[in-house]
Amino acid sequence: MGVVLRWGWVLGVALLAPAALPAGGGERRQPEIRRSDSSGPLFAGTSCELRVSPLAVAPSLRRLAVGTPLNVLRRWHGDDGKDWLQVQIASGSGECLAGVVRRGWLNV
Repeated sequence: MGVVLRWGWVLGVALLAPAALPAGGGERRQPEIRRSDSSGPLFAGTSCELRVSPLAVAPSLRRLAVGTPLNVLRRWHGDDGKDWLQVQIASGSGECLAGVVRRGWLNV
């Protein structure tokens, strides 16, 4: 009977007070949520080409001038291991002309 009480006590303590063990025990502190504080535009660097889709073999829509302000719409991690950004030329820049392509994909 003493063995049953002893194991019952050990199991009760283990259920109520999880230990932080390397083998997958409970984590006492919550991970921090980190967000980017930068709300400004991204600027195009050298040899930036807007592409139709996030593929290295996708046709180029246009070449961007160095310093063109861009707004990031979304990020994509391709099957080939490359990271891509879908961007739009920021309004108010000299690149915003009628009939000119303003959205596309950049390889980062």
